[in-house]
Amino acid sequence: MSELTTVLAAGLGAAMAFGAGDFSGGLATKLDPVTRVVALGHLLSLVLFVGLAVVSGEAWPQPADLAWGALAGAGGVVGLGCLYRGLALGPMGTVAAISAVLAASLPVVTTVLLGDHLGTVQLVGMVLALLGVTVLSRDSSQGRGGVGLAALAGLGFGTFFLCLGQTQTGAVFWPLVMARIVSGSVMLLLALRGPGLRPQAVVPIVGSAALDALGNVLFVIAAQTGRLAEASVLSNAYPAFTVLLALLVLRERLRLDQWWGLWITLLAVPMIATHL
Repeated sequence: MSELTTVLAAGLGAAMAFGAGDFSGGLATKLDPVTRVVALGHLLSLVLFVGLAVVSGEAWPQPADLAWGALAGAGGVVGLGCLYRGLALGPMGTVAAISAVLAASLPVVTTVLLGDHLGTVQLVGMVLALLGVTVLSRDSSQGRGGVGLAALAGLGFGTFFLCLGQTQTGAVFWPLVMARIVSGSVMLLLALRGPGLRPQAVVPIVGSAALDALGNVLFVIAAQTGRLAEASVLSNAYPAFTVLLALLVLRERLRLDQWWGLWITLLAVPMIATHL
């Protein structure tokens, strides 16, 4: 399997998993506080990552890989904290769009600054993907209180992807274990307050944890091909799949501009996979 085929399959798979995980997590947050949903999800995925590392026989990573994992976890915590606070201030669609676009852009900009060459068609595809996600997530409501926090969230998530992309080939699960130790510990401290867990929230929390874990693994596989820019943009197309699930499962309606955003995002995928 070629590098481009791997990054396309794994990156798109990560976007599907992240999108479905966000959908499941969104259902859980309707039943339980968001801090506890995230904390339990991260702790469950931590256990899953440890189990996968042991079962797969993955060698203990170099200290540098563990350090990159810890930094990724720290970036993820900043991203989550700012995102959820930004969503509370709104407008939610704008906050989600800004964070997703910046999360995808930071690794791309870093890759280009480090001297990597991207083809013209790939660059156009990346621009279209970012545009599509922005249009897809745009909120027609007014308000701008969460915009600054959305930018910080995007930088936090971009740092998460960028740091994980620095791990060596073959170091997949252990760096993710370290990332989850950092993020799960912080979120658990924030989640200790409040009423007990509602039983109805258990299934969507478990689903969110499993899907988020799958998305992280697929992103690392895509990024370790050496094509971090493509992996980041493809993985951050996840809002398209969240919207699709909301459309199919919850029968939510899309505005005309959101349909355009969805089709633009889907059009961009084969362009990103084109190597010139």
